[in-house]
Amino acid sequence: MKTYINPSKDTWARITQRPAKEANTLGATVKGVFEDVKINGDQALKNYTEKFDGVILSDLKVTQQEINNAIPLVSQKLKDAIVLAKNNVETFHASQKIEKKVISTVNGVDCWQEMKPIEKVGLYIPGGSAPLFSTILMLGVPAKIAGATKIVLCTPPSKDGTINPAILFAAQLVGVTEIYKLGGIQAIAAMTYGTESVPSVYKIFGPGNQFVTAAKQFALTQGLAIDMPAGPSEVMVVADKDADASFVVADLLSQAEHGADSQVILVTESQKLIDKVQIELEKQLAELPRQEVARLAIENSSAILIDNIDDQNELINEYAPEHLILNVLNEDLYLDKIVNAGSVFIGPLTPESAGDYASGTNHTLPTNGYARMYSGVNLDAFTKKITYQKITAEGIQNIGPAIELMAAAEGLDAHKNAVTLRLNSIK
Repeated sequence: MKTYINPSKDTWARITQRPAKEANTLGATVKGVFEDVKINGDQALKNYTEKFDGVILSDLKVTQQEINNAIPLVSQKLKDAIVLAKNNVETFHASQKIEKKVISTVNGVDCWQEMKPIEKVGLYIPGGSAPLFSTILMLGVPAKIAGATKIVLCTPPSKDGTINPAILFAAQLVGVTEIYKLGGIQAIAAMTYGTESVPSVYKIFGPGNQFVTAAKQFALTQGLAIDMPAGPSEVMVVADKDADASFVVADLLSQAEHGADSQVILVTESQKLIDKVQIELEKQLAELPRQEVARLAIENSSAILIDNIDDQNELINEYAPEHLILNVLNEDLYLDKIVNAGSVFIGPLTPESAGDYASGTNHTLPTNGYARMYSGVNLDAFTKKITYQKITAEGIQNIGPAIELMAAAEGLDAHKNAVTLRLNSIK
């Protein structure tokens, strides 16, 4: 890791710059795949699956028999762990429901809002070397709580045309209604337009590589919604002089192993801790199966020594980390001042992994600085809110004259007349 000692504020943006994204050369590729899928439907999907995944499929949809065959392949211990995590995610997200609350803004004018589900949602779940079955919990559980009637899941097949058994177990557990053997751009295109087999949806959720990310951005131009802009995973660990270096390194590496373009940043007031972390990094890296990936991420990451707590808080908010770990004994020095972060993990015994899997909070979070203006996925992400109003004779008399004046001032006489006729009818 690169080390910076009390860097001046005008260098912060440079030393915390996220890994550069590849030149935007994906636009033509994404557009071409979308157009092909829109015109040729299932056949285009099968062609791309053969080309990119090396699998020839006769059917895109996962059958119930395939699910039944896969579930026994998941160990009971893993099933129990997934169920525990699912229950915690369910408890946390169910608490986010809002109840109907009628507000009388003036006598005779009642207003309220009600939460309604996005009826059809699509979940993209990466496969490959890290099949993210945990993401199914993070997306499927709140979709179900919200009341979605169609939950479509797309995930790339393995070379033998199967889907990871843990993905199928988790999908059935949370109530996914349909599962398709589809990855990459073509999966997003299928959920955007719909094909003979794959239904279209209203909003697409889930992480993915640069191709999936570009495809989701293109889907926005086709009238769909997406969860949020996406980028490589990242963590900022703030640690005081009493922090255990092994805990700090474990947290840094838990994000670094996601990919070479992940970013991890340590912020501390202690040079001794930085020295210990550098030594501990080599020890833990040597034991990681994904050490090559993690090492590349670490090489592009930083340890930043900042003496002043106020300056540390300023750096946190400027960087707006996806994950913020406060491995400190006095979190009160930070919590009230943090306004930009995706999810915060407080204290030495709270690893970021807890949020990734089983504490109950959602791990689908804004990256690349988007925590300045985006929330992580929550129940709201699967709903929209409809506002209502009901006005009595007393109410229209109370607010009608103001509406008439305002409409006339804007030159909208029909708006004024809609009120005037009602006022005249009750005189």
